Amino acid sequence: MKFMKLGTRPDTFYTEEATRTVTSDTPPDLILRINNVNYLLHKFSLLPKCGLLQQLCPVDDGEITLDLHDIPGGEEAFEMCAKYCYGITINFSAYNFLPAFCAAKFLRMTEAVEKGNFVMKLEAFFQSCILEGWKDSIITLKTTSKLPDWSESLGIARKCIDSIVQKILTPSPKVTWSYTYTRPGYDRKHRQSVPRDWWTEDISDLDIDQFRFIIIALRNMLPSQLIGEALHVYASRWLPDMSRTSTIGSTTSQPEEITMKNRRILEAIVSMIPAEQGSLSINFLLRLLSLGNYLGSSPLTKTELVRRSSQQLDEATVSDLLSPSYSASDKHFYDVELVRSVLESFWVLWRRQPPGSSEKGESMRSVRKVGKLIDSYLQVISKDVNMPASTVVSLAECLPDIARPLHDELYKAINIYLKEHPDLSKADKKFLCRILDCQKLSPEVRAHAVKNERLPLRTVVQVLYFDQEKTARGATTPHSLASHDTRTRGKETLAAREDQGKQKLSPEVGFPRPDDTTMSVAETSTTDHPRIMQPEMKLPRELERKLVMREMEEGVESSDKAKDVAADERSQRSTLDPHKIGKKTGKTDRGHNKGRER
Repeated sequence: MKFMKLGTRPDTFYTEEATRTVTSDTPPDLILRINNVNYLLHKFSLLPKCGLLQQLCPVDDGEITLDLHDIPGGEEAFEMCAKYCYGITINFSAYNFLPAFCAAKFLRMTEAVEKGNFVMKLEAFFQSCILEGWKDSIITLKTTSKLPDWSESLGIARKCIDSIVQKILTPSPKVTWSYTYTRPGYDRKHRQSVPRDWWTEDISDLDIDQFRFIIIALRNMLPSQLIGEALHVYASRWLPDMSRTSTIGSTTSQPEEITMKNRRILEAIVSMIPAEQGSLSINFLLRLLSLGNYLGSSPLTKTELVRRSSQQLDEATVSDLLSPSYSASDKHFYDVELVRSVLESFWVLWRRQPPGSSEKGESMRSVRKVGKLIDSYLQVISKDVNMPASTVVSLAECLPDIARPLHDELYKAINIYLKEHPDLSKADKKFLCRILDCQKLSPEVRAHAVKNERLPLRTVVQVLYFDQEKTARGATTPHSLASHDTRTRGKETLAAREDQGKQKLSPEVGFPRPDDTTMSVAETSTTDHPRIMQPEMKLPRELERKLVMREMEEGVESSDKAKDVAADERSQRSTLDPHKIGKKTGKTDRGHNKGRER
């Protein structure tokens, strides 16, 4: 940092009962009132250098009192000008240059009043020292926020911004000045080259308006990734850290002015995000979105963050999605609505893509990555004991079929939810498991599912059916061997459930096939390879009838379908009653014999 020293005399100013004066053999004849401070000074020291005081003081030599309440910088700035007039030593730097310069301009301490006056010396210091320095320019620009009108009219802010931008655009090998760079893992001693983002931490000390001016000036001159890095550093410097939820608290516990300031900074940062995709990481975008929900940002800001996040959703990890919920109506910990809004926006953008063979493969890979991401996220939120099943189901259903070619990860999420919610009702279990497509389970997962006592019986039977269906369609392969093991375990699981007081489901129950034939779960061969089941000519309705009757006996509420099946059961029993068959047969025989006798 550069300094300028003016004057040689020692400081003789002192305070006495809210009055500032200077030690002198001559009595003061000039009283200046500035805010709450009175200055007792001398005309012969101030008037030769201050054009304003020459204009305000009369010709006579009497004592005079003047009010200078509107002097920029207040009494501190005026005192620097007064000390200059008395020749008292003053040290100037980027910290106190601006108030002294504005006060000197106000008092008209220019060349027209005296050669080599105060204004000229301050201007020389500004041009040759402050604007030539990196940190000096930033510090001076920071001080302009206290005197915005004067800084703007005198061009100080504009010149500082131009100097800062010029230095940022300097090629890294030519950067010779000192800068702040404290990134984790960076060791300047072992680094020969200057990092491309060397400037981002220093400008993050500026207020948001000054920072915006610099970013706007740089937007078309630097890569979007560098602009994004500057935004990231600034947000980390000024906004609450959403990863440390315990230190944030609620917005109601914070003063309104702090919340409004943070909201203003967030919305300004969002407005400066470059248009190019990838300028900010998906992790940072989702953090901004979570913070926007926390601060109550405008709908426009949150919509823009949702759109930006959805463009890069395939780059996210599960930890990126784990944002805490700040909604008073939500009892669960995670902000699932945030993830849902980003996911829905992702599908909207994906559907708008123009069809093209070159983009189709990459697009499908992106879709599959998002599908795996959401299923992994479902596994995490399923551990939340306050997470309702409807929330899990609705989020799972946001994924179209093309995003989830296998349901193995979805099965894991359902299993975790059932494990963490042991008191879940049968209706909720069925509601949860209806999102599972048993046809898309791998043999290993099907083998686990048929032994899973947490699953509803209907789901287990569906797994067994589709397992046998796959075996019937395919040749004898390692997968069919696994399917054979799955069916064997499935029958053991069903038998175990039946031993607990439930109606036994016969191993000869037929499973419906698409061609309206059925396949029985009969005992398979004990040879090394399973025997491929041959379809039996039974109605597919038989399995549905047995399942519904089983559910009715378990206390499940009867539906219209259950009533129809129950009626059909009674009808079939009546038709197959051996006594009625015998009676009908007897009547037929007697009639036949009578005919013979005739």
